[in-house]
Amino acid sequence: MARCEVCGNNYDMSFEVHTQGVVHVFDCFECAVHRLAPICEHCRVQIIGHGVEVDGRWYCGGHCARAEGGTGIVDHTGSPTSV
Repeated sequence: MARCEVCGNNYDMSFEVHTQGVVHVFDCFECAVHRLAPICEHCRVQIIGHGVEVDGRWYCGGHCARAEGGTGIVDHTGSPTSV
């Protein structure tokens, strides 16, 4: 068993997430999202999907990127697209 780093629950079905050289332990996806999901720079929602990146800043989508003056999106799935 391992203790969730967010809620402290000691759970026999906990799991590890390895990211950016750090190992995190969670008891559920909700706690993993709470700890690891980036926050949209415009609307402050946690980005659970792919999100978009403009000049090193993260947004939940093109609408929020445009609202902050973004003119290009890096979608991390292939080629850049225009906002």
